[in-house]
Amino acid sequence: MSHKLKVGELKVDYLSEEEIWRVFTIVLSSKSVKSSTYKFALIKAIIENLYQVNEDFELTYDILAYTFTKVYWNLIVHHNLSRHNRGKNARVVSIIKEEQQNHSIPPEMVFDKLRDSLQVKLIHKVKLTMKINVFGALYGDTRGMFYSFDHKAEVLRLNPAVHSFMLNYQKLIINLTNYHMAAMIEELNEVPSINYLLGKVESIAKRSSLQPFEKILLSYFEARCFYCGKELTGKKRETHIDHFIPWSFVQSDHIWNLVLSCNKCNSSKSDKLPERGYLEGIINRNEELLSWNSSLQVEILMENYKEKKIIMLYDYSVKNGFDTIWNPLTK
Repeated sequence: MSHKLKVGELKVDYLSEEEIWRVFTIVLSSKSVKSSTYKFALIKAIIENLYQVNEDFELTYDILAYTFTKVYWNLIVHHNLSRHNRGKNARVVSIIKEEQQNHSIPPEMVFDKLRDSLQVKLIHKVKLTMKINVFGALYGDTRGMFYSFDHKAEVLRLNPAVHSFMLNYQKLIINLTNYHMAAMIEELNEVPSINYLLGKVESIAKRSSLQPFEKILLSYFEARCFYCGKELTGKKRETHIDHFIPWSFVQSDHIWNLVLSCNKCNSSKSDKLPERGYLEGIINRNEELLSWNSSLQVEILMENYKEKKIIMLYDYSVKNGFDTIWNPLTK
């Protein structure tokens, strides 16, 4: 329960860019438990204040809480997006709404236009909430490698390597954070359909059906599950098409990455990578597909396939956080 920590020590002194990207990928993916939008807001606050660090790469809680409060004030008051938690209402929402009502502040008022005394009051209240629910939570997700923190000193110290990385990739990181935060806000709030564009973009490459690929594979190969070898009889929608390397990583449908699967294996594997031993199996399967020179359709579908491509995708998927390895024997 890292969110309950009052002190978090930096676990490593040095990280490579590859290691930092790997942790960022996990933080922004479904592998990170996100019951609220808090983690995204803290990342935004850190990025906005990258140039505010002292010679020890430290940021004060007050500096971070200012940005954090500003983000939520403008979302909650100015844009009327009040749901930021999957369970009961987020504490930061209650704080902001209470002050808005107490001072009869109109919805068009942005945070920077509030009088200084009210800003200070709000920042103090939000900072207390960040101590309870925010600093430790993101610290846990980044495995103590990105920053240390101390509630008593009210200081967050960035890993120098992470600070340098954020400076180098600041635009990309903020775009990624904004995207994932917006997607979660859309999920939690009832907003006009025009605002669901992010969700539509996310799934634009995904086919509505993989049935055409199923027909091709069944016409060339025995109806057996690629993973467990079970015979597929066709009963009760028993035959499935699975993305060998998860679709959430490749974001596309290629026959050289699709295999016949039984319902049980497909459901159990879900968004995981199969054990590396199966990589040789799909490479051999694809060689068989390539040998069917008589089929123009298969030739077109396999046109850009290279053995090294699927190996590269497998390795890069591991680097990008798909490190939960699945085996049908342990399903």
